Amino acid sequence: MSRLHAYAQLVRLPNVFTALADICLGLLTTAVLGETPAAVRWWVAGGCLLAASACLYSAGMVWNDWFDLEQDRRERPFRPLPSQRISKKSAACLGGALIVAGLALAALAGLHAPVWDQTSLVIAVFLVAAILLYDAWFKRTWAGPVGMGACRFLNVLLGLCLSNEVMSSWGLHIAAIVGLYIVGVTWFARTEARVSRRRHLTAAAVVMATALVLALPLPLWFSPGATSPLFVYLLVTTGFVVGWPIYQAILRPTPTMVQAAVKQAVFGLVILDATLATALAGVTGLAILLLLLPAIYLGRWVYST
Repeated sequence: MSRLHAYAQLVRLPNVFTALADICLGLLTTAVLGETPAAVRWWVAGGCLLAASACLYSAGMVWNDWFDLEQDRRERPFRPLPSQRISKKSAACLGGALIVAGLALAALAGLHAPVWDQTSLVIAVFLVAAILLYDAWFKRTWAGPVGMGACRFLNVLLGLCLSNEVMSSWGLHIAAIVGLYIVGVTWFARTEARVSRRRHLTAAAVVMATALVLALPLPLWFSPGATSPLFVYLLVTTGFVVGWPIYQAILRPTPTMVQAAVKQAVFGLVILDATLATALAGVTGLAILLLLLPAIYLGRWVYST
């Protein structure tokens, strides 16, 4: 059981559901717009995309700890690799297997079309490249938050792959909102293991707030009546749920306060995805909130930042 717990910590199991929320946002978008393949193929392809995203997100977490082993020995010795509950070789094997599985599942999702659609595989390849570049290099540079934002941007596009307009203006808008939000979250979390600087935390919070503001015109892309009247209220609620612990962390920028705010902001992505979904699918989009249940439950058992 302890070994299973170590692997759950390594892949940040609670956070995997935030990646699934991105895919659900994309799938719901394509379903509402009526640009989906036959029902059975859509469900199979959608399941493949969900599984692919989960594998690639988990792979990113594994390689993150693999590349950060020396730093974690100093700052986070309780993590699976520095505590030697999982060997570096085992982590590398797992990370590689998850990448292969993710790419294979993305390729299978392309079989929804009469002629194999390579879009999901191509985006998955770009996503893998973004993940590895972030873990191995970008994370240690000023471009780290941008690199992580790019990963989320591509993950949302992966969920839109069943649509013929995956690279349309509205698709890029949705993905950009999520990507920019994660830029802010990543920036906020950069120094979570030590006392953070208030000005850096404040700047990161402004980036997250900007992402929420950019969501306001999203309903303009869709037909009148498609957007739930709750959309704006949900967007404000999202800002409050995420913003309050961030405000508290800015006042007291200790590792405990910052890490708690980061955890709330990461789970807040599920709320953001559900809110964005209500802009095009009405209250049906709130179904994405169900992903919070396993995320919060597992978060009590597994360290997730």
